Amino acid sequence: MLIVVDPSSGVPVFRQVMDQVRFHIASGLLQPGDELPATRSLSAELGVNPMTISKAYNLLERDGVLERRPGRPLVVRELDPEELEVEKIDRLRASLTDAVRAALQLGLENDEALRVYGELLEEASEEEQS
Repeated sequence: MLIVVDPSSGVPVFRQVMDQVRFHIASGLLQPGDELPATRSLSAELGVNPMTISKAYNLLERDGVLERRPGRPLVVRELDPEELEVEKIDRLRASLTDAVRAALQLGLENDEALRVYGELLEEASEEEQS
């Protein structure tokens, strides 16, 4: 599982970890039953305090995304199709927030911003099919 954090981004590291785990689940990279790295090993890999990873994991467990099994690693909980769809939409919204702000700051009309987004989707779709 690839997680990259940027301590200078202004977003708390625990939130960056949570967002990336959620994204990996929504994208299918992490499947139900997949084990997450141990708190200590992930904190060492990322160069952050183990309590930061523990906080992220605890919040993801509280949100019903992860499942704790006594004496064993945390695993991705099985989400029903509706929950997974909501998660996908939430991840897309989070990814598009900066793009929406940029479009507004640039003074683009909604139709123009949507046209550009549509073009990018089309290009990415064509690249994936190649």
